[in-house]
Amino acid sequence: MGFRLKIEGQENIELGVKSIETVKFLTDTPNDSNARSTDLGTSIIVTGKILAAVGGEEADGTMKIATWSVVPAEKADCYRKLTVEMIAADQVVRKVSFPNAFVVDYTEDYGHEDGVGTFYLHMKQKKDKMPDVKVEGGYSA
Repeated sequence: MGFRLKIEGQENIELGVKSIETVKFLTDTPNDSNARSTDLGTSIIVTGKILAAVGGEEADGTMKIATWSVVPAEKADCYRKLTVEMIAADQVVRKVSFPNAFVVDYTEDYGHEDGVGTFYLHMKQKKDKMPDVKVEGGYSA
């Protein structure tokens, strides 16, 4: 399975199958509710490798993600449009779109033995824009 991540804002960020290793889509409601709660939240967690630019290649977008992760809440650019596609056998299994995503957690880990860094990116949809979240899939890539 392959993954594509596109983040649109003041600058566009794209990560592809070479760098993304896992994608997790979550919806969350309070566990103490006895009925479907109106307090619904949704998240996407993406993990992968940080790829260095070699031989004139463009570096991956993790530097831009790191920069986005520190944009303060007072700035409109802390919210961006997010699209993640999960692809298998040239079929889009899932395509999830958050029109107002923000970074909850972003970490980078480096080790001298692996020779490559890894990243962890946890994003959420702005709660008052939940009706605008789209989950699609089941069509050709």
